[in-house]
Amino acid sequence: MGDRNGWWRRKSTPGKVETYTRWSFHFFSAMELATMALSTFARGDAALAGWLTAMVLAHAVLGALTASRALDWARGGRPQPVRLLWGYGAVTFAVALAALGFRESWPHGEGVDAATMTVFVCVLTFGAGTIPLGMRDRRRVLALVAGFAVGAGLVVLSLGAPGPAALLSFLAILFGAGLLAFTCIFSVWLLNAVYELDAARETRTRLAVAEERLRFGRDLHDVLGRNLSVIALKSELAVQLARRERPEAVEQMIEVQRIAHESQREVRDVVRGYREADLTVELHGAQGVLTAAGIDCEMTGEATGLPADVQSALGWVVREATTNVLRHGNAVRCRVDLGTRDGHVVLTVENDGRSGAPDTAGGGSGLAGLRERLAAVDGTLEADAVGADGFRLVAEVPLTSQSGVRR
Repeated sequence: MGDRNGWWRRKSTPGKVETYTRWSFHFFSAMELATMALSTFARGDAALAGWLTAMVLAHAVLGALTASRALDWARGGRPQPVRLLWGYGAVTFAVALAALGFRESWPHGEGVDAATMTVFVCVLTFGAGTIPLGMRDRRRVLALVAGFAVGAGLVVLSLGAPGPAALLSFLAILFGAGLLAFTCIFSVWLLNAVYELDAARETRTRLAVAEERLRFGRDLHDVLGRNLSVIALKSELAVQLARRERPEAVEQMIEVQRIAHESQREVRDVVRGYREADLTVELHGAQGVLTAAGIDCEMTGEATGLPADVQSALGWVVREATTNVLRHGNAVRCRVDLGTRDGHVVLTVENDGRSGAPDTAGGGSGLAGLRERLAAVDGTLEADAVGADGFRLVAEVPLTSQSGVRR
């Protein structure tokens, strides 16, 4: 049971919907066989029931195969199964006519008419309801269902059955096949809609990550743009002064060297902490990014007066956890809580996607990198699973007399 549950949890939401849809169509075939078997064997003639059940079994198996191939076509995974659809339709007519043949040729006994007519009506109903899976034109679907119903009514009438019996067969196939065809068409539409929504969510996630990268790029531009312009101008001035053998050229190059070292330090600060990340900004940014990605984000607590190094360390926890939820998880909800406990400021990030756990690799990213940053402010980091598929990060940093958190 654990392996099956794990297999199901590993599936994406669209994958779960598709699996459910496919097995629903297989259930229709099983329901057809069960209905026919119970109906025919209940009539008392075991030989007739055996023949009818064998025909219905072949029809149900072919129906399940047709539904599966038609669903693959609807999802764009294979060409339209035209031959299979025509073959299934031909088998449907063949089984229905065979049932009528048994009705005419089998020694009339108790329940023969009822059993054969039940097979006749139900086989046409399931056939007319399944074939629309491989069709896109709704008018053709309506014409198909109506054609099956009218044809069945006329055939029953031609066999000498009374008008009410022919009308009942017509209405049973019309409404039964119509309901089944609507269910199939709606299921395919719903499945495609789920996949489209999932693709839109992935697009929003990529856009959110791209926006964060653009923000990082703007920070680099702010740091390097002005300094590189100054370096270029001063270098050009130093060249001109050197050609004139002016001593001021040395001073200009010293200034270029100073600006270059300053730029290097600022770039390093940007890479390490986005210019000493402000925790409040990171919290609001994480909420915006997660919401844009379609994840319900609950944010509680507000940071005030924390030292810059503490804010930077906790800001990295928020940033790393948010990034991993977006890139690796299948989360629907995420909760971020900031508060105090036993003289520590505690940041908790919890989501319902186990795969959203940060990478364990070191080198400035993942759990190892976060622990290194928190260790610089005497902080700790705990990461563990929560429930069946949740994940939680808890970062604690000791409070000082200059720090505080407002709930």
